[in-house]
Amino acid sequence: MFTTVLVANRGEIACRIIATLRKLGIRSVAVYTDADRDALHVQRADRAVRVGSYLSIEDVVTAAQDADAVHPGYGFLSENADLARACEAAGIVFVGPGVKALEVMGDKIRAKEHVSAAGVPVIPGSSTADAEAADRVGYPLLVKPSAGGGGKGMTVVERPQDLADALAGARRVAAAAFGDDTLLLERLVRAPRHIEVQLLADEHGNVIHLGERECSLQRRHQKVIEEAPSPLLDEPTRARIGAAACEVARSVGYVGAGTVEFLVSDEAPTEFFFMEMNTRLQVEHPVTELVTGLDLVEWQLRVAAGEPLTVTQADVVLTGHAIEARVYAEDPARDFLPSAGTVLVLDEPTGDGIRVDSALRAGLVIGSAYDPMLAKVVAWAPDRTTAVARLDAALARTTILGVRTNVGFLRQVLADPDVRAGRLDTDLLARLIPTLNFLSPDDRHLVAAALSRHEVREGAWGSDGWRLGEPRPIRYEDVSVLGDTVSVRDGDPVPARLVRRGPDAVDLELDGVVHPLRLVSDGSVTWVGDQGSAVELRFRTRVERLADELSVLTRGTRPVDPQVRSPMPGTVVSVEVATGDSVVAGQTLLTIEAMKMEHRVVAPSDGIVTLTVRPTDQVALDHVVATISGHPDEGTPA
Repeated sequence: MFTTVLVANRGEIACRIIATLRKLGIRSVAVYTDADRDALHVQRADRAVRVGSYLSIEDVVTAAQDADAVHPGYGFLSENADLARACEAAGIVFVGPGVKALEVMGDKIRAKEHVSAAGVPVIPGSSTADAEAADRVGYPLLVKPSAGGGGKGMTVVERPQDLADALAGARRVAAAAFGDDTLLLERLVRAPRHIEVQLLADEHGNVIHLGERECSLQRRHQKVIEEAPSPLLDEPTRARIGAAACEVARSVGYVGAGTVEFLVSDEAPTEFFFMEMNTRLQVEHPVTELVTGLDLVEWQLRVAAGEPLTVTQADVVLTGHAIEARVYAEDPARDFLPSAGTVLVLDEPTGDGIRVDSALRAGLVIGSAYDPMLAKVVAWAPDRTTAVARLDAALARTTILGVRTNVGFLRQVLADPDVRAGRLDTDLLARLIPTLNFLSPDDRHLVAAALSRHEVREGAWGSDGWRLGEPRPIRYEDVSVLGDTVSVRDGDPVPARLVRRGPDAVDLELDGVVHPLRLVSDGSVTWVGDQGSAVELRFRTRVERLADELSVLTRGTRPVDPQVRSPMPGTVVSVEVATGDSVVAGQTLLTIEAMKMEHRVVAPSDGIVTLTVRPTDQVALDHVVATISGHPDEGTPA
């Protein structure tokens, strides 16, 4: 076994790998960029080395000079054959499959051609991404980067006229995320289920599967909630799909942990189509570990060190049910835009059957440079119903204040009757999201709690937030909350009682209902957490409120406020117009990329555009990126 292993990754997966290294008595070496200097994985490793980029093979190999092996985790260089070659040339073991498997299966085009030749059913598609190929494949179709995974760059195209923009956007994302902008096209299969099979293989010819995972709950092709086993498959189909996955692995001499992904029709659950093979550890590997009792990272290390598998296919027994939710730094109320901030308060759940893989700590700065996933909350139980209930309860005990997250959204997904019943498909979340209602800063109990932390004159609580004796009524003032106005002004006093449970915890009784809340103030901003959800309330002066009211005055259909602001912190990756151009409402002005995702910024009204940014510029949340002025012949506004 190795004595020192370098972990060529960051975040929760780096922490996860380091935990197994510590269990095995192996010394860990972390790498970090300037943005991650204070990250948790850096603190937990035995040693840390600064690199210029997590994508730099030269930096990673140089940092690993004193290590026996490099574990790439997932993402970044985990499926990069050049890294495997560089490690071999430096006399360092790459914890992953051989170069052949990486080259064949790491390229989706070659992988499809390879398994198709072997008789495995595949989805109709084309390795050429252009208009002619799209016409042959047929619409609707899916544009996919050939390298990498995680749904990054995948785009649905319904009509031929949308193809050019989709290809351009997918190429930019693929180049930024994987260093390779090669694309492929696939026929879009309506209402499919995403089923993947976990594999283990060694250098001695042993290949086994560890059952399947259901990954159908996705938003824009990015997995959100995963579980094992799938509620869809029966035992005969489970055996067939597992055997097919093992055959795919054998065809390329696969060694290590890997996953073969299939599309399975909900209407015909005994049929499956090969999509791709992920030649690495998967984000959702904890659910497989919980139902099999195996440590996949440990087996990756043992196999990479040349040890044979001591687990046979007959030894693999799936016990109970496990389900995982991915916690992201994103704002569901703003179309899931990536968010940034500083973690001010952190509660992570514990208890029977609960596991949390996390890179969070209080005081951590969440930036926009990397993927927005912060943690994974996982629950195990003897049956699926109990596992779902345990996961929901665990998310209710999860508090992250200081940065917007999707925890409240995850709880609403788990409450959906179709999700509870296991009636899943990859389009379910797209249908569900428009029906959801997120925690609002207009909710009276949140405003009351936030007011308790501020000096508000008309009968509100004192600035310390606490009083002895009988409760005094709180009178709501006209409080502006992040651009929205709380509609409680000049009303009767509302009785409220606050009971302190800790420095950042209160029980608020309002209208006879008790709300256990977490809250923390940072200057004029107060974060309030309620059963997993959190909102940010900002108290504004009378001058600021007056400016807000003036900004929403309209003249015809064009807002008087001409400023176009960035919806998230990030980098300007493309500009579609020039200063002085005439634009119409809804026209794309520019594209901003953050956390490996792109967002189009559009004109709010007709007019003449003046740009204030250029490609490669860094922008903050609400940064003014353009202004829209009236046409010269419109005259002067009243």
